Amino acid sequence: MALKLSVIGTGYLGATHAACMASLGFDVVGIDVDESKISQLKLGKVPFFEPELEPLLAEQIASGRLTFTTDFSAIADCDVHFICVGTPQMKDGLAADISYVNASLDAVAKIVKSGALVVGKSTVPVGTAMRLREKLLSINPAADLAWNPEFLREGFAVEDTLHPSRLVVGVMSDSAENILKEVYAANLAEGTPWVRSDLPTAELVKVAANSFLATKISFINAMAEICDASGADVTVLAQAIGYDPRIGNKFLQAGIGFGGGCLPKDIRAFMARAGELGATESLEFLREIDSINNRSRNKVVEMAKRELGGSCEGKRVAVLGAAFKPNSDDIRDSPALYIASQLKVAGADVVVHDPKAIENSKKKYPELSYVDSVDELLAGADLVLHLTEWKQYREIDPVHAKSLAHGAIIIDGRNALDMNAWSSAGWRIHAVGRTSR
Repeated sequence: MALKLSVIGTGYLGATHAACMASLGFDVVGIDVDESKISQLKLGKVPFFEPELEPLLAEQIASGRLTFTTDFSAIADCDVHFICVGTPQMKDGLAADISYVNASLDAVAKIVKSGALVVGKSTVPVGTAMRLREKLLSINPAADLAWNPEFLREGFAVEDTLHPSRLVVGVMSDSAENILKEVYAANLAEGTPWVRSDLPTAELVKVAANSFLATKISFINAMAEICDASGADVTVLAQAIGYDPRIGNKFLQAGIGFGGGCLPKDIRAFMARAGELGATESLEFLREIDSINNRSRNKVVEMAKRELGGSCEGKRVAVLGAAFKPNSDDIRDSPALYIASQLKVAGADVVVHDPKAIENSKKKYPELSYVDSVDELLAGADLVLHLTEWKQYREIDPVHAKSLAHGAIIIDGRNALDMNAWSSAGWRIHAVGRTSR
């Protein structure tokens, strides 16, 4: 008899996990305390943008395998419970707020049946899983807890869930591992690498991976600073070192740095936890990583001010992109919106376009102006900023764009545009770590 699964928390991680598990043939119940979110999901509507997710969700609801509720009693008969709630940064410090994780464990511990497995997928400070397991067993000795970190890339979440690069499971028993092998049987049949670990290691894998990626991004942005100072070209430098198989070419694109709901808060929470463990010095380098990342944004702000003659007053600045990355409507810690808001404060008339993130942006940055088309954005612009690497922005015709803009100046904050094409069309184009043209 197939396992029945519950997914606690139906945000970005939970809704994706629930729909994908249902597509693999499991009966899945998604649960959340947010009634409006559950109402949307019941209708097959995803309250955020993620490619391929909404049709998959609607298909699984129609099949009867996927249901959503706010009633915890509805998951009492489930065999496996995945905790997929958020762990945002604390408002008064660097540490992660794990109150939602704690509340989820408290709620599920009271109702899980004998032999059930609670599986954490949320990103938590190391040591959390062991504490939660002890609490679960004190309430329900016939249950168990494991940790199974997620490695989803926004924009590719469905693919990453159905065809993961690896599966890491932190378990304390063979029976827990066997249950998870049954859950992920389809992935294992495809040859997905399986890593069994203890609970602390499973917790550390996610934050270690994100810290490494953040380090690589900030490294190339630090190199861009040197290139700016010396007249070198960071894109050629990145290409050259990327051929080294020990380094690789991914995440070596200099620009305005990383944002989103994971990398910034995860490296800060990692530093905070290291301090609690008495290992502050081991992660001191992450402070500089965070500093370089913030500096990368501010460099573009200063570059924009220089191009506007030192004063932003009365100047129209067109911003291409609001989401922290393409193929997403996520604006959490968005470098694009940080830069836009700073120029607005400096007196510029800032106008923003994004294919998916406009509604979210309006809620958080109502002081900015927004348009629905790129042509409308470019019309009369004194300065254009390319800040989110959407495919449609890379395909803009620079000749047509010049016919709309007031001043033919563009700053490519993502090092993704064809500098020769824009320069040939009469634009002055700037990019981080490269000679302007």
